[in-house]
Amino acid sequence: MSAIIDSLIERYPALSGSRQSIETLCQWLVETYANGNRLLVAGNGGSCADAEHIAGELLKSFKYHRPIDPVDQDILRSFGEEGIILADNLEDGLPCIALNSHIGFVTAFCNDVDPNLFYAQQLYAQARKGDLFLGISTSGNAQNIYYAMLAARVKGVRSVLLTGNKHGKCEKLAELVVSVPAGEPYLVQEYHLPIYHAMCALVEEHFYGK
Repeated sequence: MSAIIDSLIERYPALSGSRQSIETLCQWLVETYANGNRLLVAGNGGSCADAEHIAGELLKSFKYHRPIDPVDQDILRSFGEEGIILADNLEDGLPCIALNSHIGFVTAFCNDVDPNLFYAQQLYAQARKGDLFLGISTSGNAQNIYYAMLAARVKGVRSVLLTGNKHGKCEKLAELVVSVPAGEPYLVQEYHLPIYHAMCALVEEHFYGK
């Protein structure tokens, strides 16, 4: 863990004060996957795009090659040429759901119920005890993230807030707060990207780097 975090802090010295919380986030995510659970992530605007970005790094190879299980490869090869294509090209993934991704559900729920509740609804429907929720809010005040963290409490899901320095209301519900030394949204997001890249790299190295 230390080498990847050391590199992160070397490139972004302003994050040195966040080092412990970043390390804890990474450790929690390793534990989540080791226990057969998954990550759920959500945000708004640029943070919504960050949620998709995180899912993209975890669901496929990031830095390391991730071949699928040899048993699965053999089963696929038994189906002939097209099975061989899958056996040779599918990659192992770390399960991650970006809660903003299901646009049909999102538009229906926002229209029929309450736009502020659609993350909470998704989390309540999909999360299982032992999963991890990462809510991204540059201000820490996103109402839909706050409601999702309330739903997480009911489902036995640990919540992490990735945020800036404004100490918003979501900090009251998050079990871990990873804050960066900025308040302007675009500056906060510029710090968030290297943090979650380091998180994805570290988790991948743990499971696939041996």
